[in-house]
Amino acid sequence: MDFGQEYYDVFGWQTGEKLPFYMTYLIRNSYLEEAEYERDCRRLQELYPGNARRIQGFVERECDRMEHEGSMMFDEYPDRLLFRMLCRKIYRELKGDEEEIREAASDRDNPFMQLIEVMLTQEMYRRRCRHRRRGGSY
Repeated sequence: MDFGQEYYDVFGWQTGEKLPFYMTYLIRNSYLEEAEYERDCRRLQELYPGNARRIQGFVERECDRMEHEGSMMFDEYPDRLLFRMLCRKIYRELKGDEEEIREAASDRDNPFMQLIEVMLTQEMYRRRCRHRRRGGSY
């Protein structure tokens, strides 16, 4: 991030005066950086095809529900069975309950189910990184 020339002038780096040790480290505004990451992610998600954008809404809603301390999302090794159950739940919400029985056997071969798994994995990764950058706070 470029803070501009006035940022450096305030701290006396151009004038050559001695600074206290705590002022010699660059000040990072992590909230501004986090907001920039979010804006960039949203811009790129706007490029998704129509079906993927629709799925993204369901994936984000599920991740919002899971974003709390002790959630599977923040486990070091998330449970694969719970992950697949969550993907099936999203798929049922997308397709409706009438197709649930017919589609249950062929979940792994279904392209929509695979897309849901990929998008859920990506969203969980993005939120885990944000959680780490914030130091574990919400």
